[in-house]
Amino acid sequence: MKTKIWIALLAVYLVWGSTYLVIRFAVETLPPFLSAGLRFLVSGLLLLAWRYAAGDALPSLRQWRSAAIVGTLLLLGGNGLVCWAEQTVPSGIAALMIGAVPMFLVLADAFRPKGMKPTGRVIAGLAVGFCGIYLLVGPSQLSNGIQWNALGVTALLLAGPLWAIGSVYSKTADLPKSALMTTGAEMLAGGFSLMVASCLSDEWTGFSFAQVSTHSWLALAYLTAFGSMVGFVAYIWLLQNAPIPLVATYAYVNPLVAVFLGNWFAQEPLTPRILSAAAAIIGAVVFINSAHSSRARTKAVPVVSE
Repeated sequence: MKTKIWIALLAVYLVWGSTYLVIRFAVETLPPFLSAGLRFLVSGLLLLAWRYAAGDALPSLRQWRSAAIVGTLLLLGGNGLVCWAEQTVPSGIAALMIGAVPMFLVLADAFRPKGMKPTGRVIAGLAVGFCGIYLLVGPSQLSNGIQWNALGVTALLLAGPLWAIGSVYSKTADLPKSALMTTGAEMLAGGFSLMVASCLSDEWTGFSFAQVSTHSWLALAYLTAFGSMVGFVAYIWLLQNAPIPLVATYAYVNPLVAVFLGNWFAQEPLTPRILSAAAAIIGAVVFINSAHSSRARTKAVPVVSE
């Protein structure tokens, strides 16, 4: 099980780390809620069809309701707001803002009934990780002429808590036993919510698919195939099989991956400050994992079979 958890974590680390830059490419010519809605509608339909053909039962009405709640919180409240914000906020800044998600995850899990209460070591690890992200893109860089869009920053600040609430709620919600069927239902429900948001936000006014660039279509294809079908599937599986604070470490690593991809593919600077932040972030991941490994000796973590 430990090997599977780390494989899933690596998928989330690497794939979702790349999506910040790719989302920015997608929303260059595609409306944000529409692009996210298309992505998750397609992914959800494919997963549902695959798992139904494999013999998994379709969700009950109660399970569809739970999937709709989780999907709306994660995909409209979390991913949708990030897509919307990246119209005006740089992808690296978005990665930094979403780095606060582990704090919200730990708090949300601590307040739910029978939730895991964070130990001092876990809190210390989270603090070190957040300091690493702060060091990665802190005020000294932001003072060099970069202007934050207030609405974009507000959207990112809302996205973190909404994603955390949806993640923690999914731990006890009535959902299908199959993690992949659950993921498909949540994607389909979340995609529908995103399309409703697209209509209500008037994204369709003056929009034509003919104006969408090849660059944006390729970005959407990548987000659908890898960001959703690989990254999100791995994340949902982790929520059912790994401790919340360990799952939360993806938000520390993703900004690091985004910075290195920017250096390799867009010649963005890789400074000693960035390398120092990398050491703090990776160190926090190892520290949090070791803290939970020792705690697991006295308190078993429930495992939900796929």
